[in-house]
Amino acid sequence: MTIIELPFRATTEQACDWLAQQTDKPWSLARMLEHGLTPYVWLDYDADHPALFGDANGGYAAPIFFEEDTQRLAAGSEHVLITITKDAYKIVTQLPPPGFRRELHELRFLKKDLEHLVKKLKREAEPVKVEEIKESQVGINKDEVLTAFSSFVKIDLEQALASGGGIFGDEGARIKGSGKKAKNKAMWNPITLALGLNDVYRVPMSHLKRSFNTHAFLDAWNAEWEQTLTLLGK
Repeated sequence: MTIIELPFRATTEQACDWLAQQTDKPWSLARMLEHGLTPYVWLDYDADHPALFGDANGGYAAPIFFEEDTQRLAAGSEHVLITITKDAYKIVTQLPPPGFRRELHELRFLKKDLEHLVKKLKREAEPVKVEEIKESQVGINKDEVLTAFSSFVKIDLEQALASGGGIFGDEGARIKGSGKKAKNKAMWNPITLALGLNDVYRVPMSHLKRSFNTHAFLDAWNAEWEQTLTLLGK
């Protein structure tokens, strides 16, 4: 069997073939999106939208993560329509209506995201060890919280965390007892935090699922996260 080598940015066909080889299961664009993979398209510099590109005068790879945009793709759209993306500085930006249209063959998936998904799937297929569950209770720190969730909310999440508060009242998502001696040592439970962001700030569950699938520091929480979603029927 020929081993498929992934390029840095894989086409949909390359990504599906590689995932099928790694998992012994068929893959499609819809299934990749369902598992939280983020597709990208290359945007050549456009003088009509200079703020979008900044110093990237040759263009940049723009992510497609807005729920309505990915839902269209998963439903079998014949083209790509991007209405919200991130600019060259990774700041969430709403594109001028009706958005940017691209061809399906222009979609790309990052090698590191595909490799991370396969590791996650293989790990989930193994029995969960008690030790791993205990280790996951340590929590994540402020920088990790901001990396995982700050782009999903309009509030200043860093300011909300600065006091070491629980975000949602009392201890909230904060690990009990953390941050008592030093506020910068406070830790948060990412599952409680994610569910709170969904409930209080209406962050789409698809965004939160993608975050758990993307960030390695949330790996230890994946089994518990998936179990929680199952129990909640989400």
